[in-house]
Amino acid sequence: MVTEDGQKIRELIQSFGHKEGAKTLENIVRYANKIGLKYLTVYAFSTENWKRTKDEVGALMGLLEYYLEEFFKRADTENIRIRFLGDIEMLNKSLYNRIIKVSEKTKNNTGTTFNIAFNYGGRLEIVRAVKNIASKVEAGEIKVNDITEQMISDNLYTAGQPDPDLIIRTSGELRLSGFLTWQSTYSEFYFPDKHWPDFKEEDLDMAIKIYQNRNRRFGGTG
Repeated sequence: MVTEDGQKIRELIQSFGHKEGAKTLENIVRYANKIGLKYLTVYAFSTENWKRTKDEVGALMGLLEYYLEEFFKRADTENIRIRFLGDIEMLNKSLYNRIIKVSEKTKNNTGTTFNIAFNYGGRLEIVRAVKNIASKVEAGEIKVNDITEQMISDNLYTAGQPDPDLIIRTSGELRLSGFLTWQSTYSEFYFPDKHWPDFKEEDLDMAIKIYQNRNRRFGGTG
């Protein structure tokens, strides 16, 4: 049982953790751009995260809105392209407008494509893709036999992007939690025993080094 004071303390710790995590993310995105990574995707807010306390959800929304506004001011100098993966239409109007504004302003940038999975769920993404394809079948635009893996990929939020080569899950967690369910089929995984706010540039270097030393077979043998 958590007392009222205990609940407040826990919420303060969570809020601090989110702020430190946001600072870490800012540093990692800039570093990824510096070393030439073409794509970086972070799981910022899942569809299940709405079950968290109202204050925690509000803090996460406020953080995103703040950093989007800050990034908008310097987007032209950093050459980073921001894209959002997820159902953003149900977000509040102010946050939605900022998302659209930043996405539009950075769409022609040629540095790292920074994907923010926000209000995202891997299974729901697949359901959305299936519905889009089914509507085309229903309209007579395509036939059932026309459906391919590529067609499904082309109807995901990540359409036009390569599948991730490497997925890093911090904090010692050994599960994907619905992250890029379709796209991660042949991804390599790295599970550092470190919490995200403590993740540094050298940790990303280590993850890349470990990835480079692996033999990717894509289902092949030998």
